[in-house]
Amino acid sequence: MDVNLKEHLKELEMRHTGLEVRQSLEELDNILDDDFFEIGSSGYMFDKKECLESGVVLTEMSLHNYEIYPLSSDLVLSTYFIVDKTRNRNTLRSSIWKLIDDRWKLYFHQGTISPLQLSEVIKDLT
Repeated sequence: MDVNLKEHLKELEMRHTGLEVRQSLEELDNILDDDFFEIGSSGYMFDKKECLESGVVLTEMSLHNYEIYPLSSDLVLSTYFIVDKTRNRNTLRSSIWKLIDDRWKLYFHQGTISPLQLSEVIKDLT
């Protein structure tokens, strides 16, 4: 596995879930692929246009157990666990990142609310 790719995508994922990017439509627009869609933890589906027009939930989150699974040279599945401190809940997350014009863009994202606690799933402290 390419450690540099994993670290790069993890950084992009942390930016995507971070308050700074979520508060900036320009930054969010730069990260999301034009064909982006999401299955939210609410069970509803959203596309890029809806995310940019309606905004995204602004919460303080920490990301854990980040892993990547390359699907091809320009497509990567990532999985991780989120502790949402604002809403006091945890979610299992998955994303598909797509390499477009030498830039990784978020193509798909899903969040599933989980009863698991961080102590039950932690693999490392990063």
